[in-house]
Amino acid sequence: MFFSKLSTILSALSITAPAAEVPEHELVKQVAIIGAGPGGAAAAYFLHKFAEEEGFRVNITVFEKSDRIGGRTLTVDAYGNASEPVELGASIFVKENHILVNATRDFDLSVKEPEVGTGDLLGIWNGESFVYTQDDRSYGWWNLAKLFWKYGMAPYKAQKLVRATVATFLKLYEEPHFPFKSLTERAFQLGLLDITAVPGTEFLSQNDISEAFAHDIIQAATRVNYASNLGFIHGLETMVSMAPEGAMQVVGGNWRIFSQMLQHSNATVYQDTTVAHIGLRNKTDPAAPPKYLISTEAAKVGHDLPVDAEMSDDESVLRDQYAVAFDNVIVAAPWQYAGIATDDGLLEHTVDEIPYTKLHVTLFASPFLLSPAYFGLPPGSVTPDSVLTTLGPQDKPEEGAAGVGKAGFYSLSTLRTITNPKTQKQEYLYKLFSAEEVTSKFLSEVLGAEVPATFISTETPADSDEAKVEPISWIHPHVFHSYPILYPRVSFQDPILADGLYYTPGVESFISTMETSALMGKNVARLIADELAAELAAQKEAEAAKEEAEKKESVGKGESLGQQILGGDEIIPDEL
Repeated sequence: MFFSKLSTILSALSITAPAAEVPEHELVKQVAIIGAGPGGAAAAYFLHKFAEEEGFRVNITVFEKSDRIGGRTLTVDAYGNASEPVELGASIFVKENHILVNATRDFDLSVKEPEVGTGDLLGIWNGESFVYTQDDRSYGWWNLAKLFWKYGMAPYKAQKLVRATVATFLKLYEEPHFPFKSLTERAFQLGLLDITAVPGTEFLSQNDISEAFAHDIIQAATRVNYASNLGFIHGLETMVSMAPEGAMQVVGGNWRIFSQMLQHSNATVYQDTTVAHIGLRNKTDPAAPPKYLISTEAAKVGHDLPVDAEMSDDESVLRDQYAVAFDNVIVAAPWQYAGIATDDGLLEHTVDEIPYTKLHVTLFASPFLLSPAYFGLPPGSVTPDSVLTTLGPQDKPEEGAAGVGKAGFYSLSTLRTITNPKTQKQEYLYKLFSAEEVTSKFLSEVLGAEVPATFISTETPADSDEAKVEPISWIHPHVFHSYPILYPRVSFQDPILADGLYYTPGVESFISTMETSALMGKNVARLIADELAAELAAQKEAEAAKEEAEKKESVGKGESLGQQILGGDEIIPDEL
């Protein structure tokens, strides 16, 4: 279908597996992965899969500093009820996301259409008025007619441009473009640097997309998906914002994909474990590949010093050195937030520290619908249940939180109805994306009901045993460093930091999605697998050559002995 709600305009436990015993002569590699988000989980899953296909053994150890799997794929339970899960971050993926879609099939995970509201009305608000509304109860042709009447051929041109861009990007999944050691080089070869080099405004203008359509419709998409106005996000991510058809999410939470990936990887997973330092083990053979030593944050000063612990440089944290030396290390967490120290000279390339957006995501439940008055609608009007935003007539395009404009937020969606466990009555479950922390003043205005400063009232009427109606019955605020500020650029962090040391988050400033993180995890896994497969082949070739040499030597000794017996001076009688 051409439309769907958000892109309708254009369609606490460790997961452990004991290391298997392997014959001493068999090639076994030790691989550490730092981070259990989409990139780390995919790296573990595909490395295990490739190893089985190529015939070598790999022991994978995953270190995750939090108590959960999935990174930004975070699901919370409304009212603390496990039967009412709500996606807080990384809510949807689409049918073109082959890694995620295939994973749901392979792991038998049920999917559903995204929660897109209790009604059928979508509105794009500029802080003063709705610049565009769409009623899904209307016939599809009527919505199309409205769209083309207002914006001419721009919707068709934009859809065509999105599909062409996505088709080019998908070449990264296949040979000869996959795997890649340099994202910059591969993007150049595919012509994608021409798109990342310019802001969305310029890229759309180059492709004859009208300014009105770009401002009203496409900018609403970049704001809800990346909290960015068109002038401060590159053209490729602008296209990604206009997600193609087939949006979906996993029943129970998208994090389940990455949990399953780790379970199927046979990795040993340490949660609540922060990696503090990566070092090199001293080599006796200068020609040998490096072995990496990983130390984890062990304790604060004042605690008993572990036997195998050492003091960090700032003398505030003790480090526990992991017993195993690793052949490969994959860093699957943004470098500037990982807080990892390294030995001097360990990194061959400096890791690019890219700024991330600070996004406030607020889930809340209320018995009240969105107020028509807040949006300048006459009393009794039906307010859109999903509200996206764009800049107002007087707003100056700016970056980051300063660019939110008169609208004051990026999006506000009514996800579904939900039962308040206290009253047993149906309420509305909302999701708000904003640049700042939500206030009781905003909630009071947008709901048309007085919301106390504490958000949830605990008072009860003096003459009643029943709790009074609360304007907010449940609220869950969360702050993410959700995705990079996606400035135009023509170079990207390569996945190889040093011999045997890899990095997946470099893809974030190229395209920031669950799928691309998983793709980079798969890419790094393939690079390692190819290297190990070549090493295994060389080992087998050397063993075969040695065996052949031993055979020749054995044959040579046999011939020499025969010559001594038959060709010497011994007298052999004619008859015995």
